[in-house]
Amino acid sequence: MTATRLSEICRLISGQHIDSANYNTACRGIGYLTGPSDFGPRFPIVSKWTEYPKVTANRGDILVTVKGSGVGKTNLLDQDNIAISRQLMAVRVTAADPQYVQSFLEFKFEHFQDVSTGAAIPGISRDQLLSLEVPLPELPEQQRIVAILDEAFAAIANAKANAEKNLQNARALFDSYLASCFSVWHDTWPKESIGSVCEYSNGKAHEMHIDEGGQFILINSKFISSDGQVFKRTSAPLSLLRIGDVAMVLSDVPNGKALAKCYLVESNETYSLNQRICSFRSKVLIPRFLYWQLNRHPYLLNFDNGENQTNLRLNQVLSCPLVVPPLHVQQSLADTLDSIAEKVEALKGIFEGKLVALDELKKSLLHRAFNGDL
Repeated sequence: MTATRLSEICRLISGQHIDSANYNTACRGIGYLTGPSDFGPRFPIVSKWTEYPKVTANRGDILVTVKGSGVGKTNLLDQDNIAISRQLMAVRVTAADPQYVQSFLEFKFEHFQDVSTGAAIPGISRDQLLSLEVPLPELPEQQRIVAILDEAFAAIANAKANAEKNLQNARALFDSYLASCFSVWHDTWPKESIGSVCEYSNGKAHEMHIDEGGQFILINSKFISSDGQVFKRTSAPLSLLRIGDVAMVLSDVPNGKALAKCYLVESNETYSLNQRICSFRSKVLIPRFLYWQLNRHPYLLNFDNGENQTNLRLNQVLSCPLVVPPLHVQQSLADTLDSIAEKVEALKGIFEGKLVALDELKKSLLHRAFNGDL
């Protein structure tokens, strides 16, 4: 199998930025793709349009992300005359099978991630793309490889869709169970407002960069999202927490899944709160029962301020009703929810493991395809 530079079998078209005032979401003009957020499993999905296009790509062009954290992600364009932003380049294949070349570029994703440069916005250059050495068998062999990969990738995509659906179902199952608990508890036990049974504390802004779209708490000098993932560090915590405190997110984020999410402090390590996160401590509710009551509380989720994102206000939070059963009942209910949550997490781990395995299988197939083993 001979190797050929990408520059010998394609044209490379660099996208250009269009000001936000010059594109729209009302289908006026031609489609405009701004980056990998517009990419689908194989083809892009147009959600913006422009009447002032600068650079366009056509059906059969391979779109490559050349700037940002998604450097190296690709899609095959299935429409003509689509404007592209500076975050994208279009590879127009002139002397090979376009799907074969796209599969090769997908195979090189980790390479693009490794060679991208730029501290704030990583990117790859035209030369880094054009100088790639592409293994190039005869056209019938390219088409044979594409056919095998298409069939395998379709099966992988179907398996991933099933695993993702099962993962969503596992999450929804627990959310549904917790919602039913709220209903039963509030019909069974006396109720008090948060303000009457809890001490309340608000977080403060930390002077540091925080990833877009996240509301964080600080653990061991690391920012922790509402999903428990580490994001950032700080050497100057401002609003410290103690064991038994329950932290709660006060502002929603674009995916709509953060509002009223909670985190229970269970260790002696240094904790702090960022802005738009508050914390609670109670003398009449044990920490784990307080955590399960507050976490995604229906009363708090029902607020809508008519803004782009919901922001819970102090009076709304402090008036939220909580049930106050006897301590031994609180312990029993918390133990039950802990046990169910543990089982759901185990299920989620199985489905997440399947998704990882399917991604690895796809990488293995691409590796075999471009090393002559397929």
